[in-house]
Amino acid sequence: MEKFKPLPSLPAPVKTTGIIGWLRTNLFSSPLNSVMSLILGYIVLSLLIPAINWAFVKADWFGTSRDACTSGGACWVFITSRFSQFIYGFYPETEYWRVDTTFVVLAASLAWLMINHLPWKKWVSIFAVFVFPFVAYVLLHGGHFGLMEVETHRWGGFMLTLVIAVVGIAAALPLGILLALGRRSQMPVIKSFCVVFIEVWRGVPLITVLFMASVMLPLFVPQDITFDKLLRALIGITLFQSAYMAEVVRGGLQAIPKGQYEAADALGLSYWRSMSMIILPQALKMMIPGIVNTFIALFKDTSLVLIIGLFDLLAIVQAALTDPKWLGFSTEGYVFVALMFWVFCFGMSRYSQHLERKLHTGHKR
Repeated sequence: MEKFKPLPSLPAPVKTTGIIGWLRTNLFSSPLNSVMSLILGYIVLSLLIPAINWAFVKADWFGTSRDACTSGGACWVFITSRFSQFIYGFYPETEYWRVDTTFVVLAASLAWLMINHLPWKKWVSIFAVFVFPFVAYVLLHGGHFGLMEVETHRWGGFMLTLVIAVVGIAAALPLGILLALGRRSQMPVIKSFCVVFIEVWRGVPLITVLFMASVMLPLFVPQDITFDKLLRALIGITLFQSAYMAEVVRGGLQAIPKGQYEAADALGLSYWRSMSMIILPQALKMMIPGIVNTFIALFKDTSLVLIIGLFDLLAIVQAALTDPKWLGFSTEGYVFVALMFWVFCFGMSRYSQHLERKLHTGHKR
């Protein structure tokens, strides 16, 4: 009897793989989907082509005044001629190197921690958490080691946006974790305080918080004590976002199976050791999307500091648009602001997805 020979495996049909397969599955799977895809494609192209033509083909990029904008497209001269002001605000031009150094060190530290297989991550973490804040303050504010003092009312532009966002993120996360643990505490006083704190701050608009921090906070301290306006804004934003962060972390703590708590008790671990070594790592891993979503919301909310007279990126662009020499170029200004915010928010979103995949242990529910 002739021995059976298995048939050779054949590649999948071309119509079901690659670009053609994706188009057939997602856009042309039925006559109705095909018609809708063609209609939407026509609308997108009819809008996209003029936008590209305006933003790139007919755009003017270099010059010193609006007289350089003669092609009929976007006048990016408005952005390039005021780029330093949009980035550094009213910071002295001779001291720009201090801002650059600060954010280069921050970016290098974050990159070192994010890239896999690099040595000394523990020491870099210690530097980023405990040393860098003092280095940044000395560089940005000055007044020490022969550096010229630059008051915070001269800070502005994208520099101020990043300062508020970085400080808010770094302070809101640990405070939110403590509030979440306090809300689940078995001690009535601590639990009640955390519940009241979270619900009050989550029920108040951030604009109101900033206004109260700027106007009302000085009324509750002695007259001889003065709080910097930027410091008041940082305190208000941190407390506001920590309440939202606490609810995100609490959701992760509630999602941990009861057996994990029982296992920690069986090992004889104390409360703080069980939380730091078993419970919190799992809860924070599960809530990465919610945590990063709160970070992104904080980053976008930095534009609200205009209400107390701080000129972040959006505010300083709006102020530049009132210059009689540049009237009529608001579109270019707002597109630039939107692009800057999108780059950073999209970067945080993509990194959170990478972190989820990296920490995925195969039993996500």
